[in-house]
Amino acid sequence: MDQIDISILYIEDDKSVQFAYQQSMEMAGFTVSTADNAEDGLKLVRKHPASVVLTDIRLPGMSGVKLMEKVLAIDPAIPVVLITGHGDVEMAVNAMKQGAHDFIEKPCSNKRLTEILQRAVDKRRLELENVQSRLQQKAANGPVMIGSSKAMNRIREMILNISDTDADVLVQGETGTGKEVVANAIHMWSDRRNANFVPLNCAAFPDSLFESEMFGHEAGTFTGATKKRIGKVEYAHKGTLFLDEIESMPLDIQAKFLRVLQERTVERLGNNVLVPVDCRVVAATKEDLQELSEKKAFRSDLYYRLNVVTIHLPPLRERREDIPELFYHFAFQAAQQYRRPMPDIKPELIIWLQTQKWPGNVRELKHFADRYILGFVPPETDGFSISDENRMSLTECLDSFEKQLIEDALRQTGGHVGSAAKQLLLPRKTLYDKLNRHDIKPDAFRSNNLAD
Repeated sequence: MDQIDISILYIEDDKSVQFAYQQSMEMAGFTVSTADNAEDGLKLVRKHPASVVLTDIRLPGMSGVKLMEKVLAIDPAIPVVLITGHGDVEMAVNAMKQGAHDFIEKPCSNKRLTEILQRAVDKRRLELENVQSRLQQKAANGPVMIGSSKAMNRIREMILNISDTDADVLVQGETGTGKEVVANAIHMWSDRRNANFVPLNCAAFPDSLFESEMFGHEAGTFTGATKKRIGKVEYAHKGTLFLDEIESMPLDIQAKFLRVLQERTVERLGNNVLVPVDCRVVAATKEDLQELSEKKAFRSDLYYRLNVVTIHLPPLRERREDIPELFYHFAFQAAQQYRRPMPDIKPELIIWLQTQKWPGNVRELKHFADRYILGFVPPETDGFSISDENRMSLTECLDSFEKQLIEDALRQTGGHVGSAAKQLLLPRKTLYDKLNRHDIKPDAFRSNNLAD
């Protein structure tokens, strides 16, 4: 494991004092970032969480003690060292009782400053390395989640953070975004990994069979029930119950399932005995359950009961940077499955893949990779060919990719050019030039009357 670099975030409003302390810390080998007030210091903390905070108590606006409270709310493990004047020592001692790592009384020798900061840095590095080690150990034992985009990293961190809890989870995303992969990851990275992961697609059963499938039945309960059946809820005891397309669950079953969630007991059809169940529930939907509940198409009480933790999976068009990694992964899988050699994948193909809308999301990309390995060029490629004589030029691919990204940004911002420019990290004038070059009309994406 590589050593984690820890920086010092130093907040001091007196420029001369700030300069002197910063020089001393940098000469001692520390990496230092500075801010003149607590508000800017808080921004530094959010930007550099692998850090130690060194702050003067008396600052303009928010005090150093109040800053410490906000820092510890972000991450209680961040060491905060307070700098005090003679009259603030009692305040600093009280702050240590509230979670401050240490305090330094001005004036302070370089040796003492270095010693205190080195202890804080060592503590922070050890804490982060322990966290990293735990996460790596969990990830190594779990399913593969492909993607290095910011969105996927946030989802991965969220899963790792909640996996060891018993909180029920609602996974929301379009068809094909990988909701079952996320549910499986939650199960495999949890303490329930050695018990059953029980998937149930709520749209796959007629209403007449759904109750039996969920809760089980005793022999003779209805025609055809020749023997006792354990339902999915009971089968998931000590494990995880994954309910896909939960928006399709019949309303009368929703009421009974809500009781199961509240009481953690299940009653088989034809039996009055309550069977205790200890299972975590991960529900998945492609719909807005809150909107459905407002329309009385889904029980609002069940929605709020499931909505303890919600994970939103972005569509593939909103994380295009993950497409190359996903395609290589699926192509390699397909080559092994179909016993075909792994072909040379040209850069132009990857760029072209990133320009597509992929309405079927990751699932559609996987099917494309299968067809590619089998030697088929599907008709939906719109004239693209992987043959040498008909390849798109790299410039054409890049232009097409750029146009797609701009259109995506305009679509997400309702045609607002200023907001799209900020999202794309472009000056507005540059974006207008590109709009003209690609013949893109922002009005075509405008969903309201926002002015540019």
